Amino acid sequence: MKFSYDVEEARFEELVVARSHDAPVLVDIGAEWCSPCRVLTPRLEALAARYAGRFLLAKVDADENMRIAGRHGVRGFPTVVAYVRGVEVGRFNSNQTESFLRGFIDDAIGRHAATDEANGAAPQPA
Repeated sequence: MKFSYDVEEARFEELVVARSHDAPVLVDIGAEWCSPCRVLTPRLEALAARYAGRFLLAKVDADENMRIAGRHGVRGFPTVVAYVRGVEVGRFNSNQTESFLRGFIDDAIGRHAATDEANGAAPQPA
């Protein structure tokens, strides 16, 4: 099973919003020319593989999908947005430490589990 995948605008609702009901989805919005993106994305991919489906990583090329970047009010790259049950629950910009990334991911997983225990109640937005 693939835990990270590319997303284009036409399939954003299906591959991010809908899938975030089954597991948290982190949306990694970046660009090929962005040096911090070229560092962060492989680290997120490795974490997605290590977490083995406890969260999914949706990668968005902002140059090819400007409406997704605009929809999220992206002001710098990379921007990572966490979705849980169709709701944005957190975000960060730029490259981050391993401990920050794990904490961010664990928070999204915890929010997903909490809404599951609350019979699917919507999580609180960020």
